[in-house]
Amino acid sequence: MVLLSNADIRFCNIRVDHQCRRGFIADNKNKEISVKTAGFAYPWDQSSLKSLQVDLKKFKQLDDFASQQVSTRSSVEVLVKELLQKAQTDLEKLRAIWIWVTHHIEYDVKGYYNTELRTGVPGDVLQSGKAVCAGYAGLFKEMCRFAGINCVMVSGHSKGFSYEPGDRFTGSGNHAWNAVSLEGRWHLLDSTWGAGNVSRNSSQFTFQYNEFYFLTHPALFIGDHFPLKDEWQLLNPRVSLRQFEKALMKMSGFYSCDLRSINPDSSLIETANGKATITVKSQSPALFTHTLNGKDECGIITLTAHGMILDIYPKSTGKHKLNIFAKPFDATETYDCVCEYQLQCESVHKEMKLPSAMMNPVGPSWLTEMKGLLQPSQCSPIVYTQDGRCAFRFLLEKDLSFVLKLSLENVNVSDDLSRHVFIYREGNWVEFKIQIPRAGMYLFTIFAKEKSAPGKNHHFVCNYLISCSNPSVQWPVFPLVYASWQQEYELVEPLSGVLPAQRTLQFKVKIPGVEKVLVGSRDTQELSVSSDGYWTGSCSTAGCKDLTVMVRHKPNDSSYSLVLQYQVENN
Repeated sequence: MVLLSNADIRFCNIRVDHQCRRGFIADNKNKEISVKTAGFAYPWDQSSLKSLQVDLKKFKQLDDFASQQVSTRSSVEVLVKELLQKAQTDLEKLRAIWIWVTHHIEYDVKGYYNTELRTGVPGDVLQSGKAVCAGYAGLFKEMCRFAGINCVMVSGHSKGFSYEPGDRFTGSGNHAWNAVSLEGRWHLLDSTWGAGNVSRNSSQFTFQYNEFYFLTHPALFIGDHFPLKDEWQLLNPRVSLRQFEKALMKMSGFYSCDLRSINPDSSLIETANGKATITVKSQSPALFTHTLNGKDECGIITLTAHGMILDIYPKSTGKHKLNIFAKPFDATETYDCVCEYQLQCESVHKEMKLPSAMMNPVGPSWLTEMKGLLQPSQCSPIVYTQDGRCAFRFLLEKDLSFVLKLSLENVNVSDDLSRHVFIYREGNWVEFKIQIPRAGMYLFTIFAKEKSAPGKNHHFVCNYLISCSNPSVQWPVFPLVYASWQQEYELVEPLSGVLPAQRTLQFKVKIPGVEKVLVGSRDTQELSVSSDGYWTGSCSTAGCKDLTVMVRHKPNDSSYSLVLQYQVENN
């Protein structure tokens, strides 16, 4: 009797808004497997995802032949003979069989629901072109027999469609796969999971080849396959069922994205003071995103030199489902779900209310450097300020123009927040000065484009969060900047865009390459230039509504260019 389980269907929609799942039907007839020769242990040094060194490029012609040019279905024996025309070694024979099965046998969705409609007999599977996991494994074993390759079916537990982190496994298993002997050693593979995916509602199968499950290294295969006979783990020491249940399931996408480790490595995690932290290590640059209960929220992702750090702040107590997604940096496809946690939150971090407009990653990283901003003065994703002021300084590797955005959520701020950010460039350095109007959690976003690049669109470079809990903070805007103000100009004082009435104030600016600098409204005061290039002087706000800083570029110019404007408080 073949038992049916939800673990039999593999769901792996790689869009972020879907959950990734795997699984198939168990074969409980497989009681006669001899495991006397299965004791070889494979230590994993992270150099390969497979248990046998394989150059996939050398298989290209064989793969094309097996997947596209062999269509015989008269019998298993005839099929194998035709497949082996292009295969010489046992590895090539096995590869031809694997490619044919994963590209020509579709998952039997109707048979999944109705046992009377499905069959596990290899000849019947070949004729119909459909099978559940027992049919895949049975056909694979039969094809290997005709090819002279020692192959067995293995039954066990799998973390498939119905699996939830923390589930316990009992009984005779819910899945079947194969082990094959090559070069005196046993190896593992799962042609069912290698063939494709079933839609989330279990109604339609789609061929989507997955290389990961061909000769998978046992140290990785044990992540979602637990054989009933533990000799078929091919591991030493062996993993207990309890360890298998507790371990985080790393989906095939975890390894195809060249990720190597994740911490915590348990599927059940808890917050500490309203926060949980996930750390991922990778071999090559990767991008990440996440969902908490299906929504992209409550998390801060920081890219590191070798992976990422995710800090999660649930908005409510209780159990939450946390999914992490990744893709190689240079990949064009959508994100793969790489793992899923069950997160228990005992208390909410009330101060950490993340802006809904925030985009991950947050903080500077190798991605920021690739876009031309190096050596950041602020290396953390969250900048804490007690007096409401902060600055962000970068070394420029490219000649960039910037668009900056400062936002504060759910607060009616009458000031234009863009006036609370001031840009200053000095040589190859750029500095963004910020003074916020009140306490809160601000989102500071940097957009940039190369000046030589066509078009006007500025692209996302970096996010920061700015946190201030001081209720007495109340900084005014910076002065209004006109188009004539260049980013390499420096404003030293006054920095406030709103000046007190009836006061005489000092002005100090660095505006290189101009002939004269004036400040005034009703009365105009000329600033004098010092040996270090700064223009200095004083000006009174008496009787003024505003003050303007003007420059004359050449002695013969008949007009002045406006560069800055200040407001004057009412008397």
